[in-house]
Amino acid sequence: MLSNSMPAPPEAAADAPHVLVVEDEFLIRMLVSDHLRDVGFVVIEAFNADEAVAILKSGACIDLIFTDVRMPGAMDGLGLLAYAQLGQPRIPVLVSSGHLEPETAYAGGAAGFLPKPCDLDVLVVAMRTALAAAA
Repeated sequence: MLSNSMPAPPEAAADAPHVLVVEDEFLIRMLVSDHLRDVGFVVIEAFNADEAVAILKSGACIDLIFTDVRMPGAMDGLGLLAYAQLGQPRIPVLVSSGHLEPETAYAGGAAGFLPKPCDLDVLVVAMRTALAAAA
């Protein structure tokens, strides 16, 4: 008899990094988040920077932020980067955009920049590099 059930995603290790993924495009956010979970990250998702700020203010355990730049709301990804730099500078922020020069993100304090669309394996390497540098 065939089963239609999907295999359960791998359990994240107790010490797995907690990543906040901030992306307004649902399919991109889902694709990125699912891949990160598959490689062992704990993922918290936010639709925009306003939601991300609320998550940060809640005291959620966040080890790294991965954010888009252009999104709806009162704050964009660069505003979120500035907020994180002021309030929680220990959290590295990776910025992704198809409309921004990397220098702009780095000038704001980004730990890394990935042009859109970005390769998911390159993203994982960039995250692990940023987390190691922040440790």
